[in-house]
Parts: sequence; structure tokens; C-alpha cells
Amino acid sequence: MIALLSSPVLQAAEHGPINIIDPHVKSQASLAPGKETPHPTSDSYGMDPQTGRFTHPVATPFSHDNHPFEGQLDEWDTRSYIHNMAIEAYYPITVEPFHTWQNIVDFDGKRFLYQYVRRDLKIFDITNPRDVQLVYTKGATWDENGSGEEINPYPENDMFGAASIQWSSSLGKYIMVQAFEIRRFGVLEDKYRQPEEVEEIRNANHLKGFKVYEMNGPLPEDWELIATRTTDINNPDAPNDQQEGSGVRDIPTYFGGDVMYVAAAPSDSHALTEYPNDLYNAGYQSWDMSDPRNPRLLDVLTVPGQIVGDPEHEAAFLANPRAGNRSSWMGARMSLFVPTPVEEGGQYGYAAMGGMGLYVVDITDSQNMRVVGHLDFPVSLAGTEGDNIDVSQVEATGLIYYSGYPLAEDCYEAYKDIYAVDVSDPTNPHIRHLLPRPTPPADAEFTDFCQRKGSFGPKRTGYYTQPGSSREGILPYAFYNAGVQVFDVSNPDEPSIEAYFVPPFAPDRVVSYAMGNLAHGVYVEYDRNIIWLFTNHGFYALSTPLLGEPSFSPPETSWPSRD
Repeated sequence: MIALLSSPVLQAAEHGPINIIDPHVKSQASLAPGKETPHPTSDSYGMDPQTGRFTHPVATPFSHDNHPFEGQLDEWDTRSYIHNMAIEAYYPITVEPFHTWQNIVDFDGKRFLYQYVRRDLKIFDITNPRDVQLVYTKGATWDENGSGEEINPYPENDMFGAASIQWSSSLGKYIMVQAFEIRRFGVLEDKYRQPEEVEEIRNANHLKGFKVYEMNGPLPEDWELIATRTTDINNPDAPNDQQEGSGVRDIPTYFGGDVMYVAAAPSDSHALTEYPNDLYNAGYQSWDMSDPRNPRLLDVLTVPGQIVGDPEHEAAFLANPRAGNRSSWMGARMSLFVPTPVEEGGQYGYAAMGGMGLYVVDITDSQNMRVVGHLDFPVSLAGTEGDNIDVSQVEATGLIYYSGYPLAEDCYEAYKDIYAVDVSDPTNPHIRHLLPRPTPPADAEFTDFCQRKGSFGPKRTGYYTQPGSSREGILPYAFYNAGVQVFDVSNPDEPSIEAYFVPPFAPDRVVSYAMGNLAHGVYVEYDRNIIWLFTNHGFYALSTPLLGEPSFSPPETSWPSRD
């Protein structure tokens, strides 16, 4: 039995008339018109009073509105919950409450944490995790009033892009590759109704590609720009405002060797995606980085269903049950997930392509990336259906962990499962099982995390390069309003949650419209057994016996590795 919601039956939201001028959007929308996902009826989802569990909607349209339900808490929960973990420190400093990236780099015996998103950057000295020092700020600082005034701002149309930082043996220095992606948020909400905003993105006067820096020290004044490249394959020499495509999405996959992989839509015609505030369906590129001062494009990987105007691609797009729903993210959000660098004998990369599923890619010849396996997943609207793949366990167990993440609050979308996928035969990937859905502790005032308000579901387990080595059998996921949930997969067929920290909501520190985005990231120092949890009201240093005794002394070995 599902409890009735207090609100009336929901009808499809009225967002204004369809108004499409852009030819690529027009062609994409015309392929499958009139199939928009409707709002579910109020009696089709909600709390089950018999089990105390929330039943998610089967499918919802793209929505950033609130959708409260009967049984949800009236106020933000300011309690915290912890099991088999310890809080070693808390720092109430917010770079941005929605999403940030992180990197860790060691210089001269000190360890530095970079936390940033686009024009907002902070650098912390975390040599002693219990006594972190803020050493540099660029851009705004967020608090309960929203974004503050920019300090030491970036030049117009510049930013700090999502970065991979590695040691280059060829240059004998740390190399930072920053991704420059087309800006969507704050510009475009609905490409089907906002032609002027679509045109603004097409002509945006910023780089669509990546920049390469030599890092001669921990601060920006120590960095030297040594290369700039666009991922536009048709116009590689075009000025910024004439470059096509998405630019590089999220963090490049680069280990400091000869080859780098990026997620990018290489032209405007890579447009077969339903998602309303995105114009591009991204594939992958490989780049020769043997000389970081002169990156060279090696290959472009496109899979069926990406290119508008191509009959074969359009047929593949239409064969996807998501075609026409005006909600689904199609294509890559992150680069290839590579457990072993190709320079060290790695054979495969794993691609999470949203509503297009999982692709297994043979990377042994970086000039000829080849798809060798593919797996579709059940439709899970809305939210992002396939974004992250944890590959830390694959060489020991043959399993990767594939997941999307929620974009709606109040659990107004299908739950985003974490799939354990068996890729021991790369030509036949298949779902082995699901990781368990987190449940609240017995002393909480709610029986399901959906009742806690905000977003609920998995984000990511950190980064493909974190200090030390990922721990066999341990997966720490950021889980939005459920904080960090640490999964024990040491027995792969009997996964369990063995530790967690659920932080409080902080209405006195977070602007109201960002409150629901509680915990959006983890970064793990495996060499010191510290889990950093990043929330909308600051960040925490955590430890757990599952990793081992934490160290608060300076790291013994420099990171990134200089081997």
C-alpha cells in the first residue's frame, strides 16, 4: 500500500511553448516528438506505512522543483549519525554548495588540497588533517546568504577546469591538465524553449577543450601554461567563440604517461540527447601526451546513436526506449575509467554513457580505440542514469560498479542503483547484483532517507587517482543526504554497508536553495587512511577501522607518485 500524497494529481508542468530555432536541436526533437515523460500520479509513489520504506516513482520528467510527500520531515534534520567511523576534524568553509572537484598534491614535504569549481578555488594545507590551513582563495565563498563577492577573480571567460595532476617523467615536473567544458548551468534550462540561450552556448567565447600547465609550486603563480587544445575536430584552429562541441567533460583520464583520454562531443552534430539543458552527446578522444607541450589528437570514439543527421545514428537513437522523453542524459559525462594505464599493460577502459549504457573499450592501440562489449540498463528516469564507474576492484574480482546519480530532490525520480557488473569476459558484460540501498539508523526520526528531504542516492567513490592504493573490498560512496556510505565488497556476492557518517543539515550556514545538496563528494587518502567528505556547509576529515589507523603525520611518499 502506498500512502496518498497531500498534493493533488500532478499534471505535466507548463514551461511555455516549444520554440526551437537551432537546427541540431530541431532535428533531434523532430525524431521522436510528443513522448515527453508525464508527472506521475500522487498515489503511485510515496511512503509505504507497512514497511516504512519509500516507493520511488517509476519515471518522472526533468524537474528541479520541490515535490514534498506525506511522511516527509517538516524541517531540515540537524542531527548527525555515525557508525564505525570517527570525525577527525570539520572545517566550515564552503567553496560552493552544489558540486566541487578536488585534487591532492605534495610539495616540499607539505600536502595541499585543491577544492574548486569553475571560477571558485581554494587551496588548503592539509599536512596535518587536524589542523588544516586555508592558504589561497580565488573567486567567491558561499554562506547562508549565497555566493559572496569574487576575490582575486579569474579573467572573463576563464576558470579552473576539472583537473588531472600527474608527474611527468619526460619533463621532471608535475603536469596539470584542466578540462574546459561548455557552461550550461546558469545559462540554459530548456533547449526546447530557449533559443536565445542555445545560441549563447553555441557562440560562447571560452575554450572548448583543455589546457596543460607545468606546476612549479602549489600556487597558481607557480604554474606555467604550456599548451591549449580544442576538442573540436572540424575546426582545431578556430577561435574560442567559433569552436564546436562540448569541450572536455569532467576530469581527463591521464596518468602522466604517453596517452590521455577525455570525454568530449567533437562537433555540434553530436546532438542526440534528450536532456533539456545539454546540447551535446559526448564520446571519447585519445591524445598523445608524450610531449605535454605538444598534445596531439590520436583517435575519436563515437558509438551508434550520437550524431544528428546521420541515418544510422538516428536509427540507433530511436531504438533506445528513452528517445523522445525530454529527460534522459545521453552520452559521456566523465572520461574513460581505466584501472591500469595502457603504458603499464592496461587493456580496457570502461565508459559510462548515461541512457546509452556501459561500453567496454579496448585501448591497447590508442590510435584505434575499439568497442568490444556493451550493456544496457533498466530505464531510470529522471536523474543521470550512468555517470560513474568504480574500477578499483576489477582486477581482483572481475567486477566494476556502475551508477548514475539523482538530480531531483524529495526522491522525485527512480532510485539510482549501484550495479555490480561482471566484466571478466569483456565482450559479455552482465549485471551480477546491486549494492544495498542505505537505510537510516534505528534512532533516527525517519525510516527512509527520502523522508530526510533533499537529494538521496550515490554520487562517486572519489577519483581514479587518490594518494596510495585503493583498498580491496572497500567502496566509500558520497550519498547526498545519506552522507558517506562505506560498502564492504570483500565478499563480492554479499555486499554490505559496514560504516557511515551522515552529517547534519546546516540551515544557519547554507542558502535555502542549496540546502538539499548535502554531501556531494569524497576524496580518500589511502596512504594515510583519511576520508575527506565534502558537503554544502564545509568538509570533514573522517577515519574508519575498515581502512585502518589514520595518520596525521606528513606523508612519507610524495603524491602524485614520481615513479
